[in-house]
Amino acid sequence: MDSKLLALMIAAASGLTMALQGTLNSALGRIAGLWETTFIVHAVGTVVVGILVFVCRLGTCDLGKWMGAPWYTYLGGVLSVLIVYMVARSIPAVGVAPATTAIIVGQVLTAAAIDHLGLFGVARIPFSWYHMAGTFLMAGGAFLLLKK
Repeated sequence: MDSKLLALMIAAASGLTMALQGTLNSALGRIAGLWETTFIVHAVGTVVVGILVFVCRLGTCDLGKWMGAPWYTYLGGVLSVLIVYMVARSIPAVGVAPATTAIIVGQVLTAAAIDHLGLFGVARIPFSWYHMAGTFLMAGGAFLLLKK
């Protein structure tokens, strides 16, 4: 199988898990509260990844490598807290499909800017009119999904 096709299949599977996670987090948020849900999700995730890294040895346990990463790469943890909170807050208000579509539009616009500018060490990929048209079509889809 082509490595790019495999990468796209993995990305699509991550989209599937994001929609499921957002829905489950919203359900937990209605019961436990949004900030409490954010804490619970990260606590459970920390336990799971701790088991994978330290017990199953699926990653490297080289603290030297960890400490050598640029400071801004650790902001992913902060962003993760915001993501869980915002997704759990938005899904009950508009539904899973419109919220997920809006999330994807936001992701694509941000990803296009990162690619276009070559930020954080990624290869520079210029943004084209085709990319803009595709993004507008997705945004239109989010709008249509809100119609009842």
